[in-house]
Amino acid sequence: MKQAKGSKAPQWLLIFYSLPSRPVGNRVKIWRKLAKVGAISLKGAVYVLPYNEEHYELCQWIMAEVKAMGGEGDFVVAQRFEMLGNQQIVELFNHQRESDYKALEGKLNQLERRIYSIRKGGKGARVKAIRDKLDRCVAEFDQIRGIDFFSCTAGRKLQDKIQTLKRELGRLESGEGERATGLAPVSIQPKALRDYQGRVWVTRKKPYVDRMASAWLIKRFIDHQASFQFVDERKRRGQEPSHVTFDMAGAEFTHVGDLCTFEVLTKAFGIKDKVVRKIAEIVHDLDMKDEKFRSPDARGLESVLMGIRKTAKDDMEALEKGIEVFEMLYASKTKF
Repeated sequence: MKQAKGSKAPQWLLIFYSLPSRPVGNRVKIWRKLAKVGAISLKGAVYVLPYNEEHYELCQWIMAEVKAMGGEGDFVVAQRFEMLGNQQIVELFNHQRESDYKALEGKLNQLERRIYSIRKGGKGARVKAIRDKLDRCVAEFDQIRGIDFFSCTAGRKLQDKIQTLKRELGRLESGEGERATGLAPVSIQPKALRDYQGRVWVTRKKPYVDRMASAWLIKRFIDHQASFQFVDERKRRGQEPSHVTFDMAGAEFTHVGDLCTFEVLTKAFGIKDKVVRKIAEIVHDLDMKDEKFRSPDARGLESVLMGIRKTAKDDMEALEKGIEVFEMLYASKTKF
């Protein structure tokens, strides 16, 4: 999101909320989610993010989660700050990212010393343990870079250091660990497939990860004759009896607690397919941005779907291409 000379000034999302003092875990959960997506805190009670459609959507779900926890909150789009200039806000973001990079640099320096020790024949940690830690550092670096909205310079030398460590470690024998994952149990009202055949499934404009994945799930496992329609949810008034809404505020199928719409649909219709479960983990990580499953496929899929979003001529073409991608993803993970 680095500003080019003469480009339009950035817009901002201001997020504010309050939660009951107990349980304390709820406050920590929301704070961590905001920190994970790169929000900065102003005056301790207001958080700021650069405005884009993904951040706007995230704010909607965060407010829904705050309400479910018994709290109150809202968010607004702002053009500027009265006392702080846009450049000062950008500098606050950059300062926070520099702190993140500096903390990561300390971890990389430790790994560098341990690699040197092994190459000199020292009785240091096993190579596999170092590989695991380097992989985690790389993932952390990618995460920081993903929220480095204004491209601060602090990450450049870390990029070089990471590449050097990879080359050095690549000369040593290494292996990778596995991570066990699972979906959090949440109570969702069961639905009967027979009641949802040949329906018009309505969702918000500009489909992205959760809506594309949900549309694929609907066509593949729920309603083979489904058709789709897009609306501006801020102008929506009522709906036809044959319509089913999904992945938008007040929809019949949408986020519940920390579950994305894809997960809710899977549970509501009792879909037990193991590959669907794996895809649900990927969609959750991309849509909820909480790294609950740390799926290794998430980043690559996100790039493909972003490419579709940027090149499709309209929402329907984007949705159809997204459905095709998820069908190919499903096939790639299915044992024949």
